[in-house]
Amino acid sequence: MLPFDPESLHIYDTTLRDGTQQEGLSLSVADKLAVARHLDDLGVGFIEGGWPGSNPKDAEFFRRAQTELHLRGAKLAAFGSTRRASKAAADDPQVAALRDAGTPVVCLVAKSDRRHVERALRTTLAENLAMITDTVVHLRAEGKRVFVDAEHFFDGHRADTAYALEVVRAAAEAGAEVVVLCDTNGGMLPTQIGDTVRAVLDATGARLGIHCHDDSGCAVANSLVAVQAGVTHVQGAANGYGERCGNANLFTVVAGLETKLATPVLPSGRLRELVRVSHAIDEITNSTPDSHRPYVGASAFAHKGGLHASAVKIDPDMYQHIDPALVGNDMRMLVSELAGRATIELKGRELGLDLSGEKEALGRIVELVKEREANGFSYEAAEASFELLLRDEVYGPERFFTLDSWRVIVEQRSDGEVVSEATVKLTTRGERHVSTAEGNGPVNALDKALREALGKAYPGLGDVDLTDFKVRILDGREGSGAVTRVLVETSDGQSRWDTIGVDENIITASWQALQDAVTYGLRRQGEQPDPEAS
Repeated sequence: MLPFDPESLHIYDTTLRDGTQQEGLSLSVADKLAVARHLDDLGVGFIEGGWPGSNPKDAEFFRRAQTELHLRGAKLAAFGSTRRASKAAADDPQVAALRDAGTPVVCLVAKSDRRHVERALRTTLAENLAMITDTVVHLRAEGKRVFVDAEHFFDGHRADTAYALEVVRAAAEAGAEVVVLCDTNGGMLPTQIGDTVRAVLDATGARLGIHCHDDSGCAVANSLVAVQAGVTHVQGAANGYGERCGNANLFTVVAGLETKLATPVLPSGRLRELVRVSHAIDEITNSTPDSHRPYVGASAFAHKGGLHASAVKIDPDMYQHIDPALVGNDMRMLVSELAGRATIELKGRELGLDLSGEKEALGRIVELVKEREANGFSYEAAEASFELLLRDEVYGPERFFTLDSWRVIVEQRSDGEVVSEATVKLTTRGERHVSTAEGNGPVNALDKALREALGKAYPGLGDVDLTDFKVRILDGREGSGAVTRVLVETSDGQSRWDTIGVDENIITASWQALQDAVTYGLRRQGEQPDPEAS
């Protein structure tokens, strides 16, 4: 692998500008500053902060960035357009906003498709070239590094090759450090990208970059092919955020460059931060992490099939394209009806249990999992419930209480208010406890009553909360009498775990999941089981 040189291949992040055009994604100035810090931690070379001349939020971001954003390695870039037609660059307010943003880098967007010049800008082809030249020359004279995004370049190159090349030449000759070829509509395929990049390099000799959208599902592939064809500047957004189908996922591109093309684009050791940074930015943007994202997703190195597990047990590389630790991820074994003994053994090892000498128990567990999954359980979605099952089969049942009974009443009162009330009767540590609680629904009431009944014996349950509750009807043909699967997510403030219950009665299924959730939580807290409980 070549030595790391941040200037030899630019990694340019556009999350804070292009990424925020994603439907439903909105960032405050504080959010943008936080995202920028995470990107800097990862080691990207350039962070595009926004368009300072377009809205007050971006103007405030650049103002605050000058005193609050202390980047260790990344360089902040301001994005904006070339001067208006028939107006001097020095007198254009938008250019002034770029000049005064306080960034060492400015990225200009310029039209490179003659149809956009004539129909959108409503100016001449010659004036568009003059707008590019004048703006680049002006900003260069102000001491800025200038990159030019040639918007709609690939469509423009197909429509009028000669003019698209003139745009590249004009920008480069005026002093633009990089001319970025943009697949703005996201419709190109890898072969088209590669052929066009090589042709433009041969015709202009300019330093080229690539900016791809994912409308054809090829943004990452197109970016990597462009690098192989000779570009030395890659743009993308964290987690693939962006308008319509999103931008090229910069994290996937970076991982591909480092692990597939042996091209170091991050400082040494930073690639291991990829998962952490990806999830941290999802948290800031209030986005649910996609478990199936390449490299960083929770399922990226998850193995479910029994044949896969057998091979992974011998050599993980046989079913993994890289070592997941390279990007800060980990291998996971999923337990399902497809599981074999190897899957269960590896999953046990993942949970800290050595099952290599438990052949009979492994056989029982495999059959039990298959039987239960046939009846509606899904242990890959409820690993806490699976761990309890595993321990029970290997070490014998361990219980913290004996249930005498539970009851739930749902009442609509004369004023229209609907109230749920649950009563739980149980015995623990030799004492019988009866607790009644009200809730905003039957499951909430049952959860409260269970915790209150156990609270005196196990005060640590006060730190455990139900954080999510999901219900799925498994057989819609039977209507309200269908089998119901309930998944419960629980947290103790430090970690979360998932448990499951399945029954024709939704409350019974919920009780199963709640009981597992409490049992798992007590195990985590180091509580000792009640030897008399059953």
